[in-house]
Amino acid sequence: MKVLLVAGGEKKLWPQAIMSESFDLYVGIDRGALFLVEQKKQLTLAVGDFDSLTSEERKFVFQKAETVVTAAAEKDDTDTQLALHSIFTQYPEAQITLIGATGGRLDHLLANIWLGVEPRFAPFMQQLTLCDYQNHLSYLPAGKHIIKKISGMKYLAYCCLTPVSQLTLTKSKYTLQQVDVLQPTSYASNEFIGDIAEIEFTSGVVAVIQSRD
Repeated sequence: MKVLLVAGGEKKLWPQAIMSESFDLYVGIDRGALFLVEQKKQLTLAVGDFDSLTSEERKFVFQKAETVVTAAAEKDDTDTQLALHSIFTQYPEAQITLIGATGGRLDHLLANIWLGVEPRFAPFMQQLTLCDYQNHLSYLPAGKHIIKKISGMKYLAYCCLTPVSQLTLTKSKYTLQQVDVLQPTSYASNEFIGDIAEIEFTSGVVAVIQSRD
């Protein structure tokens, strides 16, 4: 089950040709729901407090959505957290691509990046990717992993979202051997030297970011 989850960030920052890809479900977060309707996608689920929409826009979205989950503006969860919880509760095998979640307020960006380490979402971390026109972010738990180069992406970064034990990076321009990372750290501006790179660590969570200028 492939799910496109659209937050309210600017459409100009979306990955190129994302709307030409095929998804099983389309879910909109707040203004992202309006964006999906404007793109003539079948809006499976609309989630949020919808405070970014006018009354007419809200009415339009509610008419088009198969299901609407509304929340108060003052709440413990962000709209994105509510959307992820709704999707994974109903579709625990879903593969989610989240767009419209970067390029705006830094507090929103950081909340979105750290989604993968939340205890309720951690079991699903490898089913979630964050994308925009310039970046592709995925999450990895402890273990040994092969990273496949995405066409058009030049740079490779390993962002330790938690302390990480015995971090080893191989088959990339810059390597590490069994380094203990004691605080959140981003090993930025690494590069592929072939079609794959490898990473291994024994504890913690790492966000892998492929990007281009």
